[in-house]
Amino acid sequence: MQYVKFGNTGMDVSRICLGMMSFGKPGSENGLFPWAKTFDEGKDIFRRAIDLGINYFDTANVYQMGSSEEITGRFIREFGLNRDEIVVATKVHFPMRPDRPNGGGSSRKNILAEIDHSLRRLQLDYVDVYQIHRLDHETPMEEIMEALHDVVKSGKARYIGASTIFAWQLERMQNIAERHGWTKFASLQPQYNLIYREEEREILPLCRDRKMAVVPWSPLAGGRCSRPWGTQTGRSKIDGVSPMVWQSTEAVDKPVVDTLERVAKERVRSMAQEALAWMLNKPEITAPIVGATSVKHIEEAVAALDIRLDEDEVKALEAPYVPHVKTGMF
Repeated sequence: MQYVKFGNTGMDVSRICLGMMSFGKPGSENGLFPWAKTFDEGKDIFRRAIDLGINYFDTANVYQMGSSEEITGRFIREFGLNRDEIVVATKVHFPMRPDRPNGGGSSRKNILAEIDHSLRRLQLDYVDVYQIHRLDHETPMEEIMEALHDVVKSGKARYIGASTIFAWQLERMQNIAERHGWTKFASLQPQYNLIYREEEREILPLCRDRKMAVVPWSPLAGGRCSRPWGTQTGRSKIDGVSPMVWQSTEAVDKPVVDTLERVAKERVRSMAQEALAWMLNKPEITAPIVGATSVKHIEEAVAALDIRLDEDEVKALEAPYVPHVKTGMF
């Protein structure tokens, strides 16, 4: 396994981050990911991940309404992982008590409540990275940054991060933190993959300039970059989130996936390996968050670390891309 520093910090993370979104109570009644794996179903996947050297695990309070955090904590204890060697990240923002007062968001009240709830579910004393899942437009940025700073200073998180945000918003929040002497964001989690590359325009250069870790979510676009176009899987048949994110751009995304399939075949690689290798060769990328529902998924992701793409290969993969609208939500 390859390890790198987490942005401008001294913390080491594996170049593959295991997305714990894949684990939790299955069923749509338990959250947005009905295909999630239970503790018993996921044990072999997690075991293989740690055997391959993965030390970085990303979850969120909202993933299957807290059960992902619970299973993450159980895995850590089940396999006797050394807390000083692993990196655990979680997030706050989306409603945990829908339609109830103070049921979600990034207010000071909710941040300070939800970090305690997350630590209880994880059965940990602290998380390594505490991230805002989205920007809360109804809470002042100053309130958000001060609350996150207080979480760090209380010892409940080592670093803070942001996810899916516009470049100007990220820069403004960093400036607020600098002005007040508060903790700044150490990392960004953007959507970034072969069919969505809008972050190359502004926010990736900003992260490079600020020496922030970049940890993309959906590096395979919900599986679209891992199989021939139109192929259905057990997950895709019941996945209600992916259509919200990518369905509106299918006409322009299909040529990218078709090209990926062709190039991968020419190189005798899986589509997932080719797509991940393309990303891992980008200098701004710290570690993609790989959601795995099988041991094979983990093995393919780790194998991609040893693949180097030539210039013609990169040009071929990137040529069909058409600009997308950046919404700030996905």
